[in-house]
Amino acid sequence: MRKITIYITLLLMSLTIQKLMAQETIQKKIEVLTKEREQIKTYEKEALKLEIEKINKRLDKKEITFQEAQNLKSEVAKNRALNIENRVTILDNKIALLERNGTDKLAVVDSLGTKGEVDIFDIKINNKSLFYVSRDKSEIKYDIRTKLDFVWAVGLNNVIIEGQSLDDSPYKIGGSRFFEMGITWRTRVFKHSNAIRLHYGFSFQFNGLKPVDNQYFVMNGNQTELQEFEHELKKSKFRMDNLVFPVHIEFGPSTKEETEKTVRYYLDKKFRFGIGAYGGFNIGTRQKLKYTIDGNPIKDKLKRDYNTSDLIYGLSAYIGAGETLLYVKYDLNPVFKNALVEQHNISLGLRFDL
Repeated sequence: MRKITIYITLLLMSLTIQKLMAQETIQKKIEVLTKEREQIKTYEKEALKLEIEKINKRLDKKEITFQEAQNLKSEVAKNRALNIENRVTILDNKIALLERNGTDKLAVVDSLGTKGEVDIFDIKINNKSLFYVSRDKSEIKYDIRTKLDFVWAVGLNNVIIEGQSLDDSPYKIGGSRFFEMGITWRTRVFKHSNAIRLHYGFSFQFNGLKPVDNQYFVMNGNQTELQEFEHELKKSKFRMDNLVFPVHIEFGPSTKEETEKTVRYYLDKKFRFGIGAYGGFNIGTRQKLKYTIDGNPIKDKLKRDYNTSDLIYGLSAYIGAGETLLYVKYDLNPVFKNALVEQHNISLGLRFDL
């Protein structure tokens, strides 16, 4: 029983101390506001004095007439008087709120219906009615026509060779892959409809090819061709790295949410179809070979030009729902310049707009 009494006593003492500390904090904040209130007149009078001095200097230089100077002085005096009145009203209301509520936090609901608390020091006055403005939140836009997406895609990669089917490709069908990552912007074309969007941005594409039959790429002057390697290859991989700028026209429905202050369009789980083109530059070409000589593993990383095209351009399209889409792209430029038989890179995979 004695222990219970001690615990209750300690709890009551703790609550009392917390209440006293809270009251002391509120009192200090009231003192700060009161002191600020007293300084308002001094500040505004000093500012008025400086403005009148500037007007007198303009009068001395005969830039304005005596009557114009008097009118300007009357106007700045009126503005400063209103500043004093408004600023004092704001501080008086803040002091009254602190004294009445005994706390510096007020329950509020913002324009989107989100409940929370706001510091009294964030409160502003407008036509004698209170509303709050959070220092951490930017002004809400009524309509956002352009949105930013992070895009990445992954899948199978190969080439289309003139007069030859994919079944006869000199590159592994499952082993040759591509990867793409980038940033895009989606802009609504029409003001009051989201049925058609312009989807544009930039991406880094990494197109890989894995030759079959122990082959690798060799440069012979301005020609690049596949040859059989003298040792057994554990890995033969060729990769082109591109920087491209895709532009798509996107079609599909969306969900519209409209309030008195905002309008938003959402594509969540909605069907989408996009078709377009891309253009850019080859920023790097490399070949990786792994093999063994006399039991010693060797890894060659060869960064060469390999007569690959400098300019990259092609067609692309995607289709799907929500964030996951089926994606295809096809390079109109040949993989290798001056090739006797042209090869055009083609990719098929999944694309994710996040």
